[in-house]
Amino acid sequence: MYGHLVTMSYPEKYDEKLKLWRLDTLPFMPKEWKYEIIPAVENQFKVIQSLLQREDISEIYNAGDSGREGEYIQRLVLMMAKPNPKAKIKRVWIDSQTEEEILRGIREAKDACQYDSLSDSAYLRAKEDYLIGINFSRLLSITQGRRVAKQVNEERTSIAIGRVMTCVLGMVVEREREIRNFVKTKYYKIVGIFGKEENSIEAEWKTSEKSKVYQSNKLYNETGFKNKQDADEFIDYLKNQKAIISEVKKSKQKENAPLLFNLAEIQNECSKRFKIKPDETLEIIQELYEKKLVTYPRTDARVLSTAVAKEISKNLNGIAKGFKDAKIQGYISKMVEEKYSTNLLKTKYVNDSKITDHYAIIPTGQGFENYEKLANLQKDIYKIIVKRFLSIFYPPAEFNKISLTIDVNNELFTASEKICIKQGYLEILKPKKEDEEKESSGLLKELKKGQEIDILKIDTKEAETTPPTRYNSGSMILAMENAGKLIEDEELREQIKGAGIGTSATRAEIIKKLEKIKYIAINSKTQIITPTSKGEAIYDVVKVSMPDMLNPKLTASWEKGLDMVAKKEILPDEFMTKLEKYIKSKFDKLVINI
Repeated sequence: MYGHLVTMSYPEKYDEKLKLWRLDTLPFMPKEWKYEIIPAVENQFKVIQSLLQREDISEIYNAGDSGREGEYIQRLVLMMAKPNPKAKIKRVWIDSQTEEEILRGIREAKDACQYDSLSDSAYLRAKEDYLIGINFSRLLSITQGRRVAKQVNEERTSIAIGRVMTCVLGMVVEREREIRNFVKTKYYKIVGIFGKEENSIEAEWKTSEKSKVYQSNKLYNETGFKNKQDADEFIDYLKNQKAIISEVKKSKQKENAPLLFNLAEIQNECSKRFKIKPDETLEIIQELYEKKLVTYPRTDARVLSTAVAKEISKNLNGIAKGFKDAKIQGYISKMVEEKYSTNLLKTKYVNDSKITDHYAIIPTGQGFENYEKLANLQKDIYKIIVKRFLSIFYPPAEFNKISLTIDVNNELFTASEKICIKQGYLEILKPKKEDEEKESSGLLKELKKGQEIDILKIDTKEAETTPPTRYNSGSMILAMENAGKLIEDEELREQIKGAGIGTSATRAEIIKKLEKIKYIAINSKTQIITPTSKGEAIYDVVKVSMPDMLNPKLTASWEKGLDMVAKKEILPDEFMTKLEKYIKSKFDKLVINI
């Protein structure tokens, strides 16, 4: 696999004088853009060029990667290779590398011009990154390079700026400084033990309008006191009081299987499970894709299209017949025995409006002739994708939830218990251990409203506030996907609308580059990300000079603009005009302040 064969020319290819980094040559914004063949892959380019220029061909099928970056790679090759002008160029757009899907892609190939707006968006993304990177890296290196070098004990240093990269650096540094500056605060919760010695429950106190200390300045929050002495005095006040069950709530809850994997979700999952970096995950899933085992990896969607959902039994049947894994076969056998429905059409797992280029990552049900040759980690990641896929056909998990309130002289204590009564999809994703109890036999189930209950003990429980957690390589990908909003709850993430930072195809590479240029460090065992001293020094320079480059919303807004170009909502020239205006206005302000 070769990837890019053509690249944008550096400024010195436009003018030899631009090799020197000088303020009077900035900002650099060419009107006619130059491109060149990457020397290392020149031979491959010549092979493709000779094929494209053949006089005996009437049609050229572009079967490059089916996404914005893939479109860009292929358009650059076509632009530089100058194919036979008589040949009609068609675009093959596929979701997997199975023979059936490839033949469908060729059969349904559209004229290349139908993807022109996607191509426009791809070219603009590259120009935007080029202009911001070249201009602001040079400007800040010239004006701030010596100061940064002195700070990090280097003889000289250049400052690398990137539209997405600098924003991600900002997120890492800001999180680290939040943690560094965090001051832990102790406070004291009130906990009661109720019932009998042999059968008791623990319940936590929480202030209410009835409470003696409601809105008191002695409270740290609604569940605890600032000082232990005040907490102890409060406990003394509760001694020898009666405890009455004032409320009992019983409910049944159902929980459906999570949505399918997109690239960000599987990268986060693999970072947690296997402690590998996002680019390693992408590399493995790309290989699974090339070996026909899974569908297209660089996708933001977590759902299926209606068309795919209608034929999903092909994927299931393929796994059932071809995948020789005892556990997976057991899950499929149960689906058949219990007659679980495979009709997904009216479920949350099918939604055409939430798909742009590709649907979620799922197993194709093919390619098993390649499976045994895979390394163990590749097999494990494939199984994770298969399990997530199978789980959506399983019934929801069911829970009995019991919560009660205990009233001790108008001071309320609460306790709750959630018991899984039917595993449903959890049988696949979170199977119970053999020694795990199926059901609790606690006191909670026996208690009734109005019943008196013994107070065995009321005591303080020391607690303390905790700092925010550092990003790891997986959670960083999710934070980028959601424009800097790291939300662990996947249903909440699904509700967030708007553009993210970077794309599914580029996020892992951005993290990799930040580590390579030593702006961040990634712990190989935990995947925890921390900024280096150099990264923090760069951050400080950017914070003072152009703080909006650190704002995820700005970066996401540019990404949204590119998406609007792809959807033909705005013209490419409109986007480019805004970009050039932004760069010029930044330069005007920064140069004046030097």
